[in-house]
Amino acid sequence: MKRLICIVCYLFPFLGIAQQELTLEEAVAIALENNYDIRLVSKDVAIADNNVSIGNAGMLPSVSADVSAAAGIQNTTQTLLSGETRAVRGNRTRSSAYGASLDWTIFDGLQMFTRYEQLKELKALGDANLKASILATVYDVVSSYFDLVQQQQLINATQTALDLSAFRHQTAENRYQIGRASKLEVLAASVDLNTDTTNLLRQRDQFRSTQIRLNELLARDVNMVFSVADTIVIGNDLYYDILSQQAKELNPTLQSAIVNHRIAQLELKRIKGERYPIVNLSSAYTRSQSQTALGFSTQSKNNGFSYGISASMNIFNGFQQRRNERNAEFTMEAAEIEVDKVRQNIEAQLLAAYQTYLMNLELVRLEERNKDIAQQNMEITLEKFKLGSIAPLEFREAQRNFVDAVARFSTAQYQAKLAEITLHQIAGTLKMK
Repeated sequence: MKRLICIVCYLFPFLGIAQQELTLEEAVAIALENNYDIRLVSKDVAIADNNVSIGNAGMLPSVSADVSAAAGIQNTTQTLLSGETRAVRGNRTRSSAYGASLDWTIFDGLQMFTRYEQLKELKALGDANLKASILATVYDVVSSYFDLVQQQQLINATQTALDLSAFRHQTAENRYQIGRASKLEVLAASVDLNTDTTNLLRQRDQFRSTQIRLNELLARDVNMVFSVADTIVIGNDLYYDILSQQAKELNPTLQSAIVNHRIAQLELKRIKGERYPIVNLSSAYTRSQSQTALGFSTQSKNNGFSYGISASMNIFNGFQQRRNERNAEFTMEAAEIEVDKVRQNIEAQLLAAYQTYLMNLELVRLEERNKDIAQQNMEITLEKFKLGSIAPLEFREAQRNFVDAVARFSTAQYQAKLAEITLHQIAGTLKMK
């Protein structure tokens, strides 16, 4: 018996040390700050936000500056109208120019305004994707947290079973020493003690694995050891009609589908804008000079301002305009179908989750009564076993019933809590703080 206790303490020393409790609120806050998935999606949102500008939509002019310089050495021969011939060997020429130009599209069939609206919708799409990522992460954190609570309850139940098995084993040893029990009873008690010890080791290993997984979700040192709350509080004030209305307004998946539909509508509007003429303004200021040793003028300087306006319009491009418009219409219709599909899928998920939620609430009440009955039976059986009025097998059966009842009650609580947070996730109301 002492050897088994030493093994347990050696394998799991952290369970015997006072650990700092991690509350659910702290876990969610750490995840929102550190989780890698949230941070990556946040960068995409930052890019989409940075892209929302009138310049990126093509509403502002473009200004450029140019500077050039050139030089050369040439052998030149010129024959004038008078018949005179001039020749220069090693003629050095130089030229330089600099200036600035401005180009501005002042009308393109309102495409620039449509592009600006598309950029804003892409920002809204990024926000919806970020919310979906946050909800998924919070769901994983909350479910893992309450999984630890459930496993801690199972550890406590298994520890109780191990204590009872140790008591039974010690009792069998004492009875065997005074000749009131057979060796068979001692061996049976030893087997049950070893079985309960194994169950406890496995349950603690599962607890530690889930603890490591939660640390990973929180993006912190996976070796951190902590304790969790000892109870699971289940909300019983959820109503389907309210959740359904919230899902229509807040579900990020539905919001993404609606935004994609709006983007498709804007794309069709932009493509139709290609039917209209494009009007451009242009202006430039240039300054140049050149030098040469031979010619009618050996030095030239120029500077001045130029401006103009141009317009172009697509008259016929092999029916490409019509094809592009039809494709954009098909894309818009597909996006509208996707909205209906997502809306129906959310309604189905919500209804199924709500039915599961109601069933699990009833199971929690039922399994709680069973646990209380099994505990009373275990206490009565233990007193009878101490008095020697029942057989060890009957005591073992009561012990198993108690552990099974506690396990079923903990599982029912956990499943009910999962159903609750699933409903909040679908409705888009899962608490993030």
